[in-house]
Amino acid sequence: MPKPIHPSRRPAVVAGASSGIGAETARALAACGFPVALGARRVDRLDELATEIRGAGGEAAVHHLDVSSTESVEKFAAAVSGELGDIEVVVSNAGTLAPGALIEATTDQLAAELDVNVLGAHRLVRAFGPGMIERQRGDLVFVSSDTALRARPFMRGYSATKSGLEGMVEALQMELEGSGVRASIVRPGPTWSEMGSDWDAEAGAKVLTEWIKWGHARHSHFLRATAIADAITTVVSAPRGVHISPVDVNPEAPLEER
Repeated sequence: MPKPIHPSRRPAVVAGASSGIGAETARALAACGFPVALGARRVDRLDELATEIRGAGGEAAVHHLDVSSTESVEKFAAAVSGELGDIEVVVSNAGTLAPGALIEATTDQLAAELDVNVLGAHRLVRAFGPGMIERQRGDLVFVSSDTALRARPFMRGYSATKSGLEGMVEALQMELEGSGVRASIVRPGPTWSEMGSDWDAEAGAKVLTEWIKWGHARHSHFLRATAIADAITTVVSAPRGVHISPVDVNPEAPLEER
C-alpha cells in the first residue's frame, strides 16, 4: 500500500532523470523539499544521482523506467508509489532525438520517436493521472521544445513529435479543468545536454548550418539545463489556484559590444 502523505509532502517523479534536464530537475526539486523518484534506463546514472541527493539531505528513490514500454511504466509507478507514497508531481522529460532528412527516414524510425516522445508521455499520464484526479491534486509537466512551434530541418521526426505532444497536452489541460490536476508545458530553446552528443560530427554540423540558414540560431548562446529545471520547479511550486503554462525558456543573447 502507498504511504500516506502529509499535505506539504509532494513526491515527484522525473522520467528521463539520468542526465541533462531530467537530472537537473531532480536536483532542483529535491533541493526544494520534494521527495524524488528517478526513472530512466541507465540505472547506474540514477544511483549516482540519488546518492548525491541523499548526501545533500534529500529523499530519492531509483527504479528502472523505459517509457516506450507500458509494462515498464506500470511497474515503475507501482514501485515508486509504494516507496514514496502517492505521487503528486510527474515530470515527463524522457525523449529521443536523431539527425537526418525526413525523406530518408524509415517509417519504423519515426514510429520509434513517436513511441518515446508522445506515447511515452501518455503512458505516464495513464499510470499517474487517475490517482491525481481521485485525490483532486497533482501536477503533470511535459518537457516540450521550441521546435513544436517552429520546425527545424534535418532533425528527422523531432519537431513532429513535439508538436504532437503539445496538442495532446493542450487537450489534456481542458479535460482536467476543475479536477485539481494541472497539466503544464515547459518549452526549452537550445539547451546544452547529452541529446545529440552521440551524433556523427558531419550530421551535427549539417543540422547547425541549417539552423543558421533558416534563422533558428540568431546567436551562439545555449541554455544550461539548470534553467529548465528552475522553470519546472516554479511551475509545480505554484500555489493551488494558479496554473503556469506554457513556459518558454530561451537563451539570452550575448551583450552587444559598446
